[in-house]
Amino acid sequence: MADGEVVGTGLRDRLPEDRAGAQAAAEALVRENRFTIAVVFPLVGAVVLVASAQSWLGPPLRFNPFLVLFGTLVMRTPLLVGLAPLVDRRAGAVLLGLTAFAYGIELVGVTTGWPYGEFAYLVDLGPMLFGKVPVGLPVFYLPLVVNAYLLALLVLDSAAARRSVRLAATMAAVVAVDLVLDPGAVAIGFWAYGAGGPYYGVPLSNYAGWLLSGAVAVVGMDVAFERVGLRKRLRACEFMLDDLVSFVVLWGAINAVYGNWGAVAVAVAMGLGLVRSERFDTALWQSARVPGR
Repeated sequence: MADGEVVGTGLRDRLPEDRAGAQAAAEALVRENRFTIAVVFPLVGAVVLVASAQSWLGPPLRFNPFLVLFGTLVMRTPLLVGLAPLVDRRAGAVLLGLTAFAYGIELVGVTTGWPYGEFAYLVDLGPMLFGKVPVGLPVFYLPLVVNAYLLALLVLDSAAARRSVRLAATMAAVVAVDLVLDPGAVAIGFWAYGAGGPYYGVPLSNYAGWLLSGAVAVVGMDVAFERVGLRKRLRACEFMLDDLVSFVVLWGAINAVYGNWGAVAVAVAMGLGLVRSERFDTALWQSARVPGR
């Protein structure tokens, strides 16, 4: 047998044979690197983004769109891996519909100023669709809604059985997410609102728009996934909300740098919710240990 055939055979032997094997391998990879993904990556990202905003970095690193997209994908990995076993045909169809909705409402927003208020992207967050909105928009937007929904389920516990309660709590979490995200994004120059606004340069119309678009996405999530199965998976998969940990670390740090203390307070409150739901647990910090020490 040729050397190439031996190498090829060995590689095939190490590859998962089915979906269950691939899922197990992905979970092991995330679990072994939780601290790096949930804490180190967003801290490095915060430094790079602030350095880009302050022009301390030059090309090609300054606001490199592919680095932005790559970093976001890495931080989304725990959520994607955690959610993957629950994505059936119904969930897949709803998520595709929400993806189309996200593109549509963002294009309308950039073009007309409705429903968020007049705004424009100041840097390319990856390849831009029609030169107006990021192609990676679903990666940026939809996980924020999913994280809010999952956090509400965990914090509410048995009260989440009532649809009105869990939807209202999720909408509150969605708005809280944007109370942290938008001030930080405006501060570093990701986007800007034409007329500014009273909340760290963000107009109140933006939050009215988030209530509208968020309501559609939240109802979609409630339709896409069976609640009991989702809660069971949440309890069994300790890293499923690590993406929200990353969000709190990244945007909390950026807002602190620019003195957006109201946004920092909201980020801290979200962090307390994660503590209550046992997502800032000892396993996360223990994963930072170097093997063999």
